[in-house]
Amino acid sequence: MAKRIRGSSRPGHRKPLVRRPAASSGTVRPSVTATPVSAPAPSPAPSPTRSAGLTDAEAQRAAELEAQLVAEEQAAEQARKRSQVRTTAAREGYAAARTLDPEQEYAYVARDLKDIARIAILLLVVLFALYLLIDVTGAFKIT
Repeated sequence: MAKRIRGSSRPGHRKPLVRRPAASSGTVRPSVTATPVSAPAPSPAPSPTRSAGLTDAEAQRAAELEAQLVAEEQAAEQARKRSQVRTTAAREGYAAARTLDPEQEYAYVARDLKDIARIAILLLVVLFALYLLIDVTGAFKIT
């Protein structure tokens, strides 16, 4: 039996969090010391306002990227289909190889039964020889 302990140590069960009460609005917070802040570096000259559409170079680059992505997707889909075809063919080949004649499939059973019969006959011969040696001829006395 497991040792019992106070409180729950099971997963998903935690002790309730102990929260401190919120600070009231009348409390004084420590002030932050003021340090001189350097002025931000001047930004480069504002770029000219672009039109809402893409430039020709940007549109061409986008088209190239789109074509590259579509080509990669098609290559991945073809690889997946080839893999699926190979897997299906391997399964069918394995199933076809497993369907043998009952004579071929259970040949090991006949072999094992013959081995068992040989061993049984050998043991009976040994027992009979010991019977003849001990009881009939009286070569050994067992008390």
